[in-house]
Amino acid sequence: MGKVFLLGANKEIDTDVQVVQVNQVIQMEGYSYDRYVVYDIVKNSWGINYKVINLRTKDFTTADMVRPLREKFGIGYYYDDENPTYLDSFEVALLRQEAEAKKKAEDEEAEKERIRVEGVKEIGRKRFAEIFPEDAKAVIVARLQQDDSDLMTDYHAHSTKRTVILGFSKHKRDLFSEMRKHASNFEETTYLTEFNEDYEHREKYSMGDGYYLGESKYHGWIIEKVPVYDRNRTIEAFAYIAGKEDNIHLSKSDNKPTPPPTENTEAGKNGCTMVEYSAKAVAVFGETKAIKDELKAMGGRFNSRLNINGKKIAGWIFPKSKEQRLAYYFGLD
Repeated sequence: MGKVFLLGANKEIDTDVQVVQVNQVIQMEGYSYDRYVVYDIVKNSWGINYKVINLRTKDFTTADMVRPLREKFGIGYYYDDENPTYLDSFEVALLRQEAEAKKKAEDEEAEKERIRVEGVKEIGRKRFAEIFPEDAKAVIVARLQQDDSDLMTDYHAHSTKRTVILGFSKHKRDLFSEMRKHASNFEETTYLTEFNEDYEHREKYSMGDGYYLGESKYHGWIIEKVPVYDRNRTIEAFAYIAGKEDNIHLSKSDNKPTPPPTENTEAGKNGCTMVEYSAKAVAVFGETKAIKDELKAMGGRFNSRLNINGKKIAGWIFPKSKEQRLAYYFGLD
């Protein structure tokens, strides 16, 4: 039942067959090169599990497959079947006591940390709920990125060291003009208020990182929008961040009460409004006669009978790809 075929080694391993004994020393090859001692062996329907203690770190772990050292192939646990090494039972018992004491101390520290984090989140839930507008469709945040890549192994990764809440948005569109505006709310991101096309990243494709404003996803500060799909889940997601007051940097306007929303429109230049007309188009309404040439140059097409909430209204229709440019033109950020 416990047979495993190692494709690279072209060998089948029967994990139902016990290969080492209690108190025997085995070693890790190809990764940490640490040595372990087997303190217990458990048999189940999946095969045999060897319970071991790391002789260096005094940590518990398990090994479900141990192979002969003379047949070494790849990363894994190995035993020396020609010159096996054993520790006496008393020494193993002392190691086990030491490992158990270490695990207990680590568990206690983990519980203390859990209680601390929950306390911060409790404060954050209340604080974030108080500043979270009822009509918010997205949260605008700044994230400090750290490069965790390893060029030696061609491993590319990044992590977020800090998140700062910069403001809220009444729409979910990714507008870089809006991101630049909110960058001024936090001293460490003010440099992102200046237009720099190289800082505008559009990665809304499979395995991409979405839209974000900043030099790189791998280092330094970036600004992005987090859509709100469920109010309670968003509050929970930002609870720990908001639990630290210095992680909230809002403009004065963001701290004012937000009036209830009326229609899904936004007023801009010349009193014009822009709405999402369909999944592939946006529409502009208002006094557009004076700027009709500009709208046409931006790819717009006039239509005297656009259907809005069951009514026929004259306006300009644009492909969705022009939304960013239109928002910048009309100042709808």
